[in-house]
Amino acid sequence: MQNIEFKAELRDPALARTICGSIDAPFVATLRQIDTYYRVPDAKLKKRELVGAAAPPEYIFYSRPSRSRPKLSNYTIYTEAQALDRFGASPLPIWVVVKKSRDLHMYKNVRIHLDSVEGLGHFIEFEAVVSPPRNMAACHTLIDELRRLFAPALGELIACGYAELLAAESPAPTPTQPPR
Repeated sequence: MQNIEFKAELRDPALARTICGSIDAPFVATLRQIDTYYRVPDAKLKKRELVGAAAPPEYIFYSRPSRSRPKLSNYTIYTEAQALDRFGASPLPIWVVVKKSRDLHMYKNVRIHLDSVEGLGHFIEFEAVVSPPRNMAACHTLIDELRRLFAPALGELIACGYAELLAAESPAPTPTQPPR
């Protein structure tokens, strides 16, 4: 599956909610998510858990370039059984854990995420699903429209994901020296 994604800091969450209301982007739900990222070669793998939901975790394997402008993301969603089959039964090394609260709004086929990320702050994401009725060009057009509409609430553009931002915030572990 594919989508076109865009992410930026969110300077004013209240203004973003007002803009959602004014453009007929209804509120869908508030999701509390824990994303555990694993080290895998050539892509990213995360286990997404919905806090307080009866839904089982899902595993999302994806690749996308790191750039601040809208970008194509290729992804596959696995159940836990499918992930074990695909990535093995041995525990994968955990890279970073991202905890967030996400207010989900919908605008046409675009998911608007108003995110509050623990340890990082507030962000907005637009995700336009690429499908036969909405090709990549149409998705880019919708993302560009939303960028213009939400411009007063946006901060800096973000080139990478929350995992990379959190990993950059955390100091790298220093090797311990054996006693002499």
